[in-house]
Amino acid sequence: MRLHDVKAPRGARRPSKRLGRGTASGTGKTAGRGTKGQLARSGPGLPGWFEGGQTPLHMRVPKLRGFKPPRRTRHVAVNVGQLAAYAADGRVSPETLAAKGLIRADETVKILADGDVTTAFEVHAHAVSASARQKIEAAGGRIVLITESK
Repeated sequence: MRLHDVKAPRGARRPSKRLGRGTASGTGKTAGRGTKGQLARSGPGLPGWFEGGQTPLHMRVPKLRGFKPPRRTRHVAVNVGQLAAYAADGRVSPETLAAKGLIRADETVKILADGDVTTAFEVHAHAVSASARQKIEAAGGRIVLITESK
């Protein structure tokens, strides 16, 4: 068997339709394009993104406003009023918060000052607001900042 002997099997390649070759052919006169309208005319037709006169997608979508830094760190906010509920042996850390289901294990934590601190906690967090630090230390607790990078 040689390369010139190789042929596609019968029916694998259909002959192209012969359009506009008389009314008896079934695809004569309008050549399967219907009657009138922009799509029936010769020429390039419509672009692929044309939506029939509806406001196009690129005009419907709201435009980007402002600036978002690509490498910003996003923290999960935990208020000092919540610390008592999530403390384990007087210690609050991302591990204890994740064990109780408040955050995911890979998230960073920032302690905020909403609420009151009644007992002393050792708080391990990635960030702490100044007023939250003041409330925790006033109650006799201490703060350990986690500086590891992901």
